Amino acid sequence: MVSSLKENLMPFYFTPPTVEEGPAGDNVLHYRYKLPRGITVIKESGVYRQERYPYAEDLANADLYYLGGHRYEVSATEKAALEAAGYTVETE
Repeated sequence: MVSSLKENLMPFYFTPPTVEEGPAGDNVLHYRYKLPRGITVIKESGVYRQERYPYAEDLANADLYYLGGHRYEVSATEKAALEAAGYTVETE
């Protein structure tokens, strides 16, 4: 009983996935230097999808969205839905 109560009180955090991307150019250093770029996760009608560069109308029509590059606190219900869709949700 105590463990289930504690789990319901613990915050859950979701960080959308990233992709490693380098700057454009023909210089050799451009091939070696990579930066993480966030991918936006959009939920529509209970289905999650990923967009690298979402349009404003995509976000306006979404039930819920998580912009890449940010960390979000989510509920236990949303945690379960994200994990069922194959995403990782953390507790710390």
